[in-house]
Amino acid sequence: MQSKAQWDWQPGRKRVVRSVSPLAGHQWQEEIQASPDGETMAAIVRLGEDGFGLRTNDTLWEATFDKAWYLRFAPDNRLTALVQADGVWTVAVDGETWPETYDYVWNTLFSDDGGVIAAAVQQDMRYGMSVGGAIWDELFESAGGYAMSPDGSSLAAMVQTVPLGQADVETFATGVYSVAVNGKVWPVNFVNCWSPVLDATGTHAACQVRLNAYEYTVALDGAPWSRTFACVWEPVFNPVTGAVAAPVRIAGKWGMALDGEILWKPDFSQCWRPAYGPDGNNLWAIVASAYGRFTVAQNGRPWAVTFPVVTDLVLSPDGGHAAALGSANNADFRILVDGEVWDGVFDMAGKPVFSPDGNHIAVRIEKNGKHMMLYDNRAYREEFDQLFEPIFSPDSTKLLIRAVQQGCFVRLVLPVTE
Repeated sequence: MQSKAQWDWQPGRKRVVRSVSPLAGHQWQEEIQASPDGETMAAIVRLGEDGFGLRTNDTLWEATFDKAWYLRFAPDNRLTALVQADGVWTVAVDGETWPETYDYVWNTLFSDDGGVIAAAVQQDMRYGMSVGGAIWDELFESAGGYAMSPDGSSLAAMVQTVPLGQADVETFATGVYSVAVNGKVWPVNFVNCWSPVLDATGTHAACQVRLNAYEYTVALDGAPWSRTFACVWEPVFNPVTGAVAAPVRIAGKWGMALDGEILWKPDFSQCWRPAYGPDGNNLWAIVASAYGRFTVAQNGRPWAVTFPVVTDLVLSPDGGHAAALGSANNADFRILVDGEVWDGVFDMAGKPVFSPDGNHIAVRIEKNGKHMMLYDNRAYREEFDQLFEPIFSPDSTKLLIRAVQQGCFVRLVLPVTE
């Protein structure tokens, strides 16, 4: 596995593919994907009666498939696709398929380093997950909310543990949902479960749950908090202490609870997308002081600037700084950094990206049909037909731009001072 430090970080431009248009003999081509290192462009292509193939730069995988979809690069630059042949589905990785097949497969997940690949699967009308082709020992009536720990050691999902007949309200009210971690289900059921999350080591899992028609709380490893709320949103682990925080609603207002006790006073009209910095000292979330007045809060203190919509909250590697997107109902996008608004209003913007040292930020933007790269509140001088998420070098001195420009797939490495 090649580390990011081993990528080509020599400043300059490389034309990787002369033309991103479909190759000769291909009926059509789906949206292209770019490898993290920018050395490979990939796309699913239609080969007529021969089915579907996978294009990488100007070559094809040797294998062809009856169907193919959800083309994604893993963080380690391996190319994955969900493929069907002879009526069964599996995952293909760099042209090789998993040895096991399934009735259906979807929602590919990757560990942070790309070394572990998993997917949601259906087999004989039961649901679960498969890791590298090894399916869970136990499958369930239904499943959702699939999650992987950052190191890839654990997988979690909301699962239905009790069969339900049509309109079987009585059984539903007794609780039929729980959480399975690596295929092992918690020994307790809830009326509903949503969005399970795993800690950094995959040792613990937490989930927002509904106990009855009116009471919501958070369950940690199957044990619900002693206090209940009118509603809760997705929890988050403190990476240092292991405590669990979650947005909670009390008397029509939202705040934050930590292990069931109020941490942020419920003063907000909304509070969600919580995120901790790595030292556990900074807890961030998207909040609303009133209807249509969204911003970001750090340790319960909101920024002064507000927008009708705020999305894509991103923390610096040390957790001390944050960036997000503000918009007017998904139009007129602005870039927000530590409570300040960057120059410019855009038709679309990508998620902000911090450099490893936290001193630089890059964002891809679109305006009037042209794509450009912003970093540190200034625009790189060139325009592009398509841009992928920017990537900083490990030492934070260079920026990798992966793009389509004048019909070519190119990679550019720029000093951040340029």
